[in-house]
Amino acid sequence: MSAQQSVVEWKLSILNDSLVPGESKEGGPQTIDSPLGKAVHFDGVRDGIFLNTNPLENLSRFTVEIFFQPDGKAPHEQRFLHMGDARTERLLLETRVTDDDQWCLDAFLRSGDSSRTLIDKNKLHPTGKWYHIAYVVDNGKMDVYVNGELELNGKVDFSPMKAGRTSMGVRMNKVSWFKGAIYKVRVTPKCLPPAEFMKS
Repeated sequence: MSAQQSVVEWKLSILNDSLVPGESKEGGPQTIDSPLGKAVHFDGVRDGIFLNTNPLENLSRFTVEIFFQPDGKAPHEQRFLHMGDARTERLLLETRVTDDDQWCLDAFLRSGDSSRTLIDKNKLHPTGKWYHIAYVVDNGKMDVYVNGELELNGKVDFSPMKAGRTSMGVRMNKVSWFKGAIYKVRVTPKCLPPAEFMKS
C-alpha cells in the first residue's frame, strides 16, 4: 500500500515538540493542555506548521478531519488547514469570525480551472469551544460536517492533486493566520460516514 493509500494522522503536539523530516515552523506555536490531550495553540499573527507532503496526492475520494478550537477576538478571515499548492490545486479550511465572537466555516476546493467555496454565514458557532470538522470529497462532491452534522455541501469538477504541501495555522503563502488551537488532523483515503469519524 502506498503512502497515498494509507491513513495519515498528525497529532499537532508531536509535530510541534519534535520536528519530523520535511517539517518547518514559523513563529512559536505553543503546546497546551486541552480536554482532548496535548494540542497546539497558534497566535493568529505569525505561528504556523508546514510539511513537505500532501496526503491528498492522487486521491479522488478522501475524508479530511480536524479537531480545532477557534479563539474569539480574532481576525475575521483565517486559514487553519491548507493542503495542495499555494495558488493552484488546493483544499482549504477557513473560519470567518464575527464581532460578537462567533464563527462560521468556509471550505474551499480547487482543481485545475474549477473551484468551489462552501460557506453559510447564518450557520454560526461560538468561539472558545472544541469542534470536529470532517471534509468528505468523492470525485468532486463535497460534504462538510461540524460535530458530525452535515453543514455544507456542493460539487466541483475535480481531478486528483498531483503534488503539494500542507500547512496548519496559516495559508501556505503565510497570510490569513489562525488564532486558536488544533489537536489532530487525519486524512483517510475513502469517504467516511459520520459513524466512522474520529472520536479523539
